[in-house]
Amino acid sequence: MKKGSPAAVGEPLDRFSVRTAMLDANLKTQLKAYLERVTRPVEITAFADDGAKSQEMLGLLADIDALSDKITLVRGEDAARVPSFALSSPGEEISLTFAGLPMGHEFTSLVLALLQVGGHPPKLEQALLDQIRGLEGSFKFETYFSLSCQNCPDVVQALNLMAVLNPGIEHVAIDGALFQPEVEAREIMSVPTVFLNGQPFASGRMSAEEILAKIDTGAANRAADAINAQAPFEVLIVGGGPAGAAAAVYAARKGIRTGVVAERFGGQVLDTMAIENFISVRHTEGPKLAGALEAHVRDYEVEIMNAQAATRLETVAGGFQLTLASGAQLEAASVILSTGARWRKMGVPGEETYLNKGVAFCPHCDGPLFKGKAIAVIGGGNSGVEAAIDLAGLVAHVTLIEYDQQLRADDVLQRKLRSLKNVTILTSAKTTEVKGDGRRVTGLVYEDRASGESRELGLEGIFVQIGLVPNTDWLKGTVDLSPRGEIIVDAHGATSLRGVFAAGDCTTTPYKQIVIAAGDGAKASLAAFDHLIRASAPEEKAA
Repeated sequence: MKKGSPAAVGEPLDRFSVRTAMLDANLKTQLKAYLERVTRPVEITAFADDGAKSQEMLGLLADIDALSDKITLVRGEDAARVPSFALSSPGEEISLTFAGLPMGHEFTSLVLALLQVGGHPPKLEQALLDQIRGLEGSFKFETYFSLSCQNCPDVVQALNLMAVLNPGIEHVAIDGALFQPEVEAREIMSVPTVFLNGQPFASGRMSAEEILAKIDTGAANRAADAINAQAPFEVLIVGGGPAGAAAAVYAARKGIRTGVVAERFGGQVLDTMAIENFISVRHTEGPKLAGALEAHVRDYEVEIMNAQAATRLETVAGGFQLTLASGAQLEAASVILSTGARWRKMGVPGEETYLNKGVAFCPHCDGPLFKGKAIAVIGGGNSGVEAAIDLAGLVAHVTLIEYDQQLRADDVLQRKLRSLKNVTILTSAKTTEVKGDGRRVTGLVYEDRASGESRELGLEGIFVQIGLVPNTDWLKGTVDLSPRGEIIVDAHGATSLRGVFAAGDCTTTPYKQIVIAAGDGAKASLAAFDHLIRASAPEEKAA
């Protein structure tokens, strides 16, 4: 199960749609039922002033206080940040604080924190729980989030849980929009951004396993040893997105030994906001669907090896050997490649230098950090135009830059974009350089393709929305790839290497959609099973 997901407490907390600090009657009823699981006292210490946000926070906390006799709300003094509140339990050494109002995507983080501080056991693998409790040292984490960021809750929830389990771990979750001076001083230009003991630690979505791998020096070696000890698999799936999950379920249902190696279970789905075209599911969000995919796979006897990157695939006696970045190796009779894709970069000077320093990819996550600033969106397809529309409501000005002579987005999106007064559209424009002052983005240079003239724009953020690139670099020379780097597959998902199949966005299958990737994964799994049957069938003797 995806760590920190709503399902981690047994029921889907994501059904809570919180838009204001005061909880309505229906939400209070639902929340009261969850808080009945609290088994020990919880003390909420609020730090507030007379400001509007402080009053909203106090209203929220008062509502929560009234829902359980095990929860006590008290006022504190001399906090580093106002508004904020700390959660603790008498007799327990817990240092867990929310600075700001954890609403939107972070409301689930608050509810989980209340339950865990209140003694409700987390549904986390026992080995991970033991690893967290056994960590020695002092770890003071600070996580900056935005309320519209769907990547942030995983990090906040993982660190909150670690703070509950280990007294040497402290965590403060900070709403960057409410503490702009800090954001500016620390030059934070993407969320989630995590500091450890006052120093930059990480940026972007991280699971508990990934955090532990960075702070527990022996974790990587122990994980590699455990992987090396695995017996050979009949089907080994590389990638944990919709294609990989579907392949795992179909393989496991055949009763064959199945393993999944994934850098992060859920893949691109984790970065997707609203999903309204997954057939039979009217509406969901990426993290919720990713959690459901992993939970479904875990219903079967599938060995999931998360936070592991593959680096090499080789043919060996009896099948294949997969080498991981850790040096660990796995063997399998057949392999299904479902490695997905990642954001395509511009590939211009300055882009790598200013990643997370003004160059961003997720407008929903990082947009609030650019409030009142001038930014650019690169790409005139649906994703680029949608990003420009969303950002126009937050920033001072948006410049949309499209290489082609016209935008490629749907007409309805174009009409909406052109109606916005703080948007400039540049077509036939080729971005050639990202400019900065060594610390952050200050502008970009583009070529007017009609005149050949080079021009410079002064701005503070660049959101790149120019499509995806398949995660197949490590497979060059192993299986046949298209000029775009996609794995070439036939109608059965078979690759150029007998016994190796592929599915999803990393392949030549057209139309990169979740439902297509899932179907691809099922097809590849059935083809792999058919391959195993035929490979193990006794040869007919000559007459």
